[in-house]
Amino acid sequence: MAQEILLPDVTVTNSTERLSVREKLGFGFGDAACNMSWGPVTMFLTYFYTDIFGLDAALLATMFLVVRLVDAFVDPMLGGIADRTRSRYGRFRPYILYGCVPFCLICILAFYTPDITAGWKGVYAFVTYLLLSVLYSTVNIPYCSLGSVITANPVDRISCQSYRFTMANCAVLLCSLTLLPLVHYFGAGDQQKGFFITNTLFSIIGLCMFLLCVFNTRERIAPEEGPQENIFKSLLFAFKNKQWVLVVSGMFIGCIPAFVCGGATIYFTKYLMHLNDLWTTVFISIGIVAAILGNLTTNTLTKHICKVKLYIYVGFITAAISILIYFIDPRNIETIFALNTLRGYIGAITVPIFWSFIGDADDFGAWKFKRRMSGVYASGNLFALKVSLAIAGTITATILSLTHYVPDAPQQTPETLNAIMLLITVIPAAGSIITSLLFLFFYKLDTRMMNEIQTDLKANHYPA
Repeated sequence: MAQEILLPDVTVTNSTERLSVREKLGFGFGDAACNMSWGPVTMFLTYFYTDIFGLDAALLATMFLVVRLVDAFVDPMLGGIADRTRSRYGRFRPYILYGCVPFCLICILAFYTPDITAGWKGVYAFVTYLLLSVLYSTVNIPYCSLGSVITANPVDRISCQSYRFTMANCAVLLCSLTLLPLVHYFGAGDQQKGFFITNTLFSIIGLCMFLLCVFNTRERIAPEEGPQENIFKSLLFAFKNKQWVLVVSGMFIGCIPAFVCGGATIYFTKYLMHLNDLWTTVFISIGIVAAILGNLTTNTLTKHICKVKLYIYVGFITAAISILIYFIDPRNIETIFALNTLRGYIGAITVPIFWSFIGDADDFGAWKFKRRMSGVYASGNLFALKVSLAIAGTITATILSLTHYVPDAPQQTPETLNAIMLLITVIPAAGSIITSLLFLFFYKLDTRMMNEIQTDLKANHYPA
């Protein structure tokens, strides 16, 4: 079936050739597509479930954890299967092509509120969220793997990730600027209807972007030929690559606080800053614009500073800003706006760097163990990402429940307000500090080491 669709063929003759701007844009469209469909999930799904759909916060926390247990089995399997795929169009792009339609469809259904009893609503939410998570893996694991095989050129590898996250944040910006206004416009007072129609529109746009990614990229790094090992043995073998294990650990530890902060932002603006929907949209959007500028800065800075050192420095700086925000009165609107914007800009510098670490770990595995496992490595990182998202949602929902949060109440208790402040400031600071220390003491794939690895791989020279 795949041969009936004209994808660019796989090219493996020169894995370090420079990429065109068109191909970098094509690669960036893949994450832009994910964020057009997935962005509303990370920014608004918790709020949608508690305040609009009508789920109990404790039930929501349980649902998030159960789905992540399913992911523990599904994600590594999908990565292993993708690594074993052989086609003239590569290992990964066919999954994006055939998986994007069902994924976008379930993104639409996740924001639909059926007219059924509360018990059946819980079942509906669980089933759609489970399918959403699995189908997201079906397209995103191959997409993340594509970043490791589209080029081996270290300059273009960072550049691709900069394009990726700049375009992804542009998609997030579009969502944040327009989602709530469109909900009001389409819903005309009915938020359930408004969320459904708006997310349908976003998912259709995301589908078109997925297709642009598929038809404008190529896979240049060939998989090893030979007998295929059992998937479970491959998964176990991946843990021999300690640098990849460190990257996965950093993803897990760093993303939990980031998602906690992101998910709690709408509560922070509504109940502590007392902003209306328009100013909440402005607050979120300014932070995303700052992130876009930070992503664009990455490529320039890494030409002069080792990307590992830069990642560590930025982590400590963003932690300091988060702690500073904690001591500022939320009603000091101008100062909160300024500090949140600065935090968003500086923190975003590290995002393309971190995702380039996955390709570096794959190169390290090819050099040290003579095995590329792009799909498995990407699935491990995506699993860590989704587990951190679920734990973040669980943390937010649990803390709100324990502090007696009342949805849409004009005034929350002091305990609830303090908890929201901690979610926005102290927890993100802790995550930034821990990940920076982790990479400071244990991560070895700096610029010098990666240059040596690339030279050895080109010469087919491997350590004894």
